Amino acid sequence: MKSAFLTPLITECVDDLAAGGRGTWRVMAPFRYQSEILGRVIEVEAGFLTDYASVPRLPVLYLLFGDTSHKAAVIHDWLYHHHEVCDEATANRVLREASEADGIPAWRRLGIYLGVQIGGTPSWRADGPA
Repeated sequence: MKSAFLTPLITECVDDLAAGGRGTWRVMAPFRYQSEILGRVIEVEAGFLTDYASVPRLPVLYLLFGDTSHKAAVIHDWLYHHHEVCDEATANRVLREASEADGIPAWRRLGIYLGVQIGGTPSWRADGPA
């Protein structure tokens, strides 16, 4: 099973000032991704809300890593809301895998992955089931 996006990502902006300036976006049609790591297809339902990637708005970091991997970020956000699918470390690996499937360069994938490894745990705890 090769990792691949199976449908296009279609979103609309719900609030462009929410989430610390990242905005909140709604998935408008089912968005499907085949993950080799998980050995399954993930389907993000229409109506799911995302802030894409939570890259700090520091100029150099945002220039290098921000606004670059929306499809992978939506999959990652969905996994962070669905702890029953996988643990945090696996969700982070799927982000890296999905970024590769989307053609993101290796150096950028590594930076994005390290960012969630370092700073993702508070979101994992906040986003998942209580």
